[in-house]
Amino acid sequence: MSSASRLGLTAHDAAVLHNSNTLTLRLRPCDVLARVAPAAHQHARLEVDVAQRLAEAGSPVAVPQSPEVFVRGDYVVSFWTYYEPVTTQPPPNAEYVGALQRLHAAMREVDQPVPHFTDRVLQARMLVADPARTPELADPDRALLAGTLDGMRQAVTESGRPEQILHGEPHPGNLLTTRTGPLFIDFETCCRGPVEFDLAHAPDEVGKHYPGVDHQLLRACRTLVLAMITAWRWDRDDQFPDGRRLRVEWLSELRKTTARSEQDGRSALRFRRQRLY
Repeated sequence: MSSASRLGLTAHDAAVLHNSNTLTLRLRPCDVLARVAPAAHQHARLEVDVAQRLAEAGSPVAVPQSPEVFVRGDYVVSFWTYYEPVTTQPPPNAEYVGALQRLHAAMREVDQPVPHFTDRVLQARMLVADPARTPELADPDRALLAGTLDGMRQAVTESGRPEQILHGEPHPGNLLTTRTGPLFIDFETCCRGPVEFDLAHAPDEVGKHYPGVDHQLLRACRTLVLAMITAWRWDRDDQFPDGRRLRVEWLSELRKTTARSEQDGRSALRFRRQRLY
């Protein structure tokens, strides 16, 4: 609230909208959104800069209220336009696809240095390799996550697909359905990579209808993303809501996914051998 006052905003109350690794609050009566996060693990400056450029290009994004980012002790604070959601449900698939296409088109025009998607994979890989940070992760599951992260990272990087700036996590939780249409939020995860990496976070139907998708690469990206988000939920410091339940569910889903991939690989090998002999 004191940071808001420095921008000339009147804030007598701050209501928590979302409490995770980042805290999101609605300030009143100015009706502005504030995001508060640990400074050591945030990219607030990058997030605000990218969103500002995308907004200027007419992209479907939430607009920063101010280009300023405030550091208060160990925390960083940024301010955003508040949008009243018209529903908590994701938009229809056609609107989702259209909004993501427009976002990607605008991102191709943004000249902004961002991390590569493999940097995020490496962060997850380091987490899995450190029992002190993931003390409750059993050794067989640790090996499964490590092997999946390494294998899928290599498969995606060697695909040869064009790369561009991406949102990083354009899942339904980062897409607001507003009176002016769908708007993407939370650009702290911006990175460079193939569009299939972004599509791996979206519902299956969005990936099916997005033009020009490499569906084999998309499957690899989905497995990679599943391994990444599962690894993060096992972090001892993770504050994601319901994270303890989700980490077990996602680990089980990853076992099934990798088992199917291994079975598909054996089937393809048998088919090739039959054709050869």
